[in-house]
Amino acid sequence: PGKVLMETAGKSFLAHMVERLGRVRSLDGIVIATTTNVADDAIVALAEELGIGCHRGSEEDVLARVLSAAKAHDIDVIVETTGDCPLIDPNLVDSCIKSYLESDVDYVSNVLERTYPIGMDTQVFSTIILDNIANLTEDPEDREHVSLYIYRNPEIFRLKNLPASPELTWPELGLTLDTPEDLKLISFIFEELYPLDSCFDLAKVLELFHTDPSLAETNAHVRRKRI
Repeated sequence: PGKVLMETAGKSFLAHMVERLGRVRSLDGIVIATTTNVADDAIVALAEELGIGCHRGSEEDVLARVLSAAKAHDIDVIVETTGDCPLIDPNLVDSCIKSYLESDVDYVSNVLERTYPIGMDTQVFSTIILDNIANLTEDPEDREHVSLYIYRNPEIFRLKNLPASPELTWPELGLTLDTPEDLKLISFIFEELYPLDSCFDLAKVLELFHTDPSLAETNAHVRRKRI
């Protein structure tokens, strides 16, 4: 609880993530879909401070929360990321959006087959499809994971995965903010790179690990939840 509002390099992790997503050229806007819990009042306040959209909904039914956020902000195409990925690379998000717009598919992501480090996860799909799914399933797992019903039903939906280039391939590397070990590692990365270049990309992050291989041991033992 409260992890995305912890700070490094002068601002909260969520503010860093918003700043990075603000550099995605093909995005029309950013909306934080948070919960109605009192604890998340601070996230609403941050969204107001940053001048971006915010929508509140159920903690458990994340599908309904994301869908209602999209409808409230007249969004046709949803580009979904999770708020605990402060190192997300804007270029990778742009690539997913470009692929979706140029392909005759229902869903594009870079995680159908994981090749990028954990924390670069981006999914693109239409609000219409999510609305249809909301009427098709009441499975708690589907409702919690938003797009799960899409990629578990490839016979219904046309799916496309964007793999990492060889130099960015490192699927075992955890760059998402889940544990105290992640906090230590991601804070170090920001403190090393952000003062020199606030636009640093995934390639710059991986350079740190290649320079000091012991960095990867910081959270290598963490076991991520799998669906």
